[in-house]
Amino acid sequence: MNLPRAWREAARWLSRRLGRRIVALFLALLLAVQALSFVATRESVARNARAQIGRELQLGERVFHRLLEQRAHQLGDGAMLLASDYGFRSAVATKDAATIASVLLNHGQRIGASIALLLDADFALRATAHPRAEALMPVVRRLAEQSGAAAAGPVGEIAAFDGQVYQLVMVPVRAPLLIGWVVMGFDMAQTLVQELREITALHASLLVRGDDGARWRIAASTLRSDQADALGGLDWTGGSRAWRERLLIAGEDFSARSLVLDAHADHRLRAVLMRSVDEAVAPYRQLQLVLAMITGLGVVVFAAGSVLTARRITTPVRALAQAAERLGRGDYGSPIAIEAADEIGDLAQALEHMRQSVDAQQREITRLAYWDGLTGLPNRAQFRVSASAALAEAQRPVVLRPGDRRDGASTHVSVLMLDMDRFKHVNDVLGYDIGDDMLKQVARRLAQVCMRQGDLVARLGGDEFAVLLPGADTLGALRVAERVAAALEAPLVLQDQTIDLRASIGVATSPDHGQDADTLLNRAEVAMYAAKRRGAGALSYDPALDSGSARTLSLLGALRRAIDQGELRLALQPKVSLRTAAIEGAEALVRWQHPQRGWVPPMEFIPFAEQTGFIRSLTAWILDECLRTWSVLQAQGLAVPLSVNLSTRDLMDLDLPQKFASALQRHGVPAEALCLEITESAIMDDPARAQLTLQHLHEMGVRLAIDDFGTGYSSLAYLKRLPVDELKIDKSFVMQMDRDSDDAKIVRSTVDLAHNLGLSVVAEGVETPSHWRVLRGLGCDYAQGYLIARPLSVAQFATWASQWRGHDARVLLDAPPTVV
Repeated sequence: MNLPRAWREAARWLSRRLGRRIVALFLALLLAVQALSFVATRESVARNARAQIGRELQLGERVFHRLLEQRAHQLGDGAMLLASDYGFRSAVATKDAATIASVLLNHGQRIGASIALLLDADFALRATAHPRAEALMPVVRRLAEQSGAAAAGPVGEIAAFDGQVYQLVMVPVRAPLLIGWVVMGFDMAQTLVQELREITALHASLLVRGDDGARWRIAASTLRSDQADALGGLDWTGGSRAWRERLLIAGEDFSARSLVLDAHADHRLRAVLMRSVDEAVAPYRQLQLVLAMITGLGVVVFAAGSVLTARRITTPVRALAQAAERLGRGDYGSPIAIEAADEIGDLAQALEHMRQSVDAQQREITRLAYWDGLTGLPNRAQFRVSASAALAEAQRPVVLRPGDRRDGASTHVSVLMLDMDRFKHVNDVLGYDIGDDMLKQVARRLAQVCMRQGDLVARLGGDEFAVLLPGADTLGALRVAERVAAALEAPLVLQDQTIDLRASIGVATSPDHGQDADTLLNRAEVAMYAAKRRGAGALSYDPALDSGSARTLSLLGALRRAIDQGELRLALQPKVSLRTAAIEGAEALVRWQHPQRGWVPPMEFIPFAEQTGFIRSLTAWILDECLRTWSVLQAQGLAVPLSVNLSTRDLMDLDLPQKFASALQRHGVPAEALCLEITESAIMDDPARAQLTLQHLHEMGVRLAIDDFGTGYSSLAYLKRLPVDELKIDKSFVMQMDRDSDDAKIVRSTVDLAHNLGLSVVAEGVETPSHWRVLRGLGCDYAQGYLIARPLSVAQFATWASQWRGHDARVLLDAPPTVV
């Protein structure tokens, strides 16, 4: 018995691949989690950094405006100081141009002003310390518009002039009435952006665009020169504020906020506040590097842990795979010792239980296959194996020296076959229990007589025994046979019953009577039957004993040719339901059309085939023909089960179930298409082996029936254990039951017995309407006989079926059943 190949392949695959899959799975999960964590952290850091930078830029804008206001106040105070100077006011009042110009220059230098102007009350230029003061007049006029004629305080504005950014302040000069305006301008660009950088850590740049609308120019910036140049190349047109969340300048990522600083219509002066995103997330990049290092360390740790885990799993799996291989090779003796308190341990325990179960089953199968269950002796199969081995040893040349083949060793092997006289009478009169005890006592006596090393006593079946005598010639074998006969003649006392024993013994010796086990057994059997007929006790085989040897060989060759040349024909005898007259099946019968002799009656070649062992070839032919015929009938709508008779030799063949399975598979026919019929005598020759064979056939789904029930001597104890589905009542009881009340009682008892055992009943030999009515009255299930149809060819069967369904069945169903 082999384990399913799929189990062995799965175990082997798991042992090779599972460890790597576990390691790969662990590492993949770790890397996936870490990768997702890394990406999520990166995105979260970038998002939070940009949100934080946005808040910093908003704060920076407020700080920038506050710085402008503070510088405006400081500049306004300086200008107010000049406007309040008495000497300066006197010079303005007297229009002393030289003094005014000197004061403007000196005071401007003192307070750090780059531009100093004096305007009259109507905002006309009176004096200046700047050579290009006229160019400032448009800005001055805007300041004038802001201040008004009655301005009470300073007014400021940021303006671009000559490519520079100035913060201008205009203050009135009163003495006490308004006599003019002082305008002071300060170059504030670089100082302002640097101061903002120091306070807020933001980069600040002042951008100026010319009157021609050309590209922006950097007036002041805290950026590197290349970054400042790139910033000036961008388009900063738009509203008073412009926000850019992402700005890539010279390879560095910034967030920027642009502010309009001048009051010009097209906004030619802007301040751009910037914060480097790369700089903001740099600390977090370090953290990510640490996380990457932790991930690498985790990969190493996880790899080591997963390898250890995989080994803990795959090591017992490999052990299970090796155990499966051993079981597949038929080694059921090595235990599976895997200690684990998990599912692997459960699997190992289940496999160990399976091993023990298979081992026990294998031992039991071996025992049933090679040993007799009643006597404990070897059976026919074991005897054949031992005889073949003894014959091979006797025929093997042993070369001791050149030219010297064998040193006195015998080349003879003898076989004794014995049959107990009157054994059937003991069973019938005293019962099967005493018969079984008698066989056990015979086995013990035979074992005591044959005590030489190498001798073997076996029970072949029923009351037949055989003795293997290696090294014994015919004369020596006859002496052993005489001792056996003498030992068996002593009466037996079993359960207070004295039984006289007597056996008929046949002897065959190799090489005189044959050189193989089957030939010796067959010829010892011929000698045994001759001894039984003559009452000779023991008799050696002689070709003259087989009076029909030439005819036997001729008939055997003719039978072989009949199969090879298609001389055999299949006949079908229908089986119908007694209740509905429906066609329920047909019994398959073989007919022989000999080219010279014509039709050969079955009784002339069927018993001969059973005697010579050719019945197995005949059964194989019938099986194939039945399966082919069933397919033909199925196509015609007559897919009924076909019954095939099995002989004793068929039933003793341990390979019979496998042969049937192969035939079913070859023809593509279900097991339900067949019903196998076995006689009682065939079962009782070796009940244990018959039960094993029938059990295997039943498990395949083949329907089983006991043929000619009531004519044999089967035990009900065996009958109830056999996996049969149907009983067939022998026609000898059916044909006289309408006239013989005893036969009717036997039929009724058989029907009741079968129904109580859950079996259906078929009556053979139904030849008259009276038989049909009586059987219906007795509750029989099916009928078979000449009343319904004689054996038909396949073509005739289809024609008969249409006639039966049309008229014949209604005639029988209309007749009332007969109660007996």
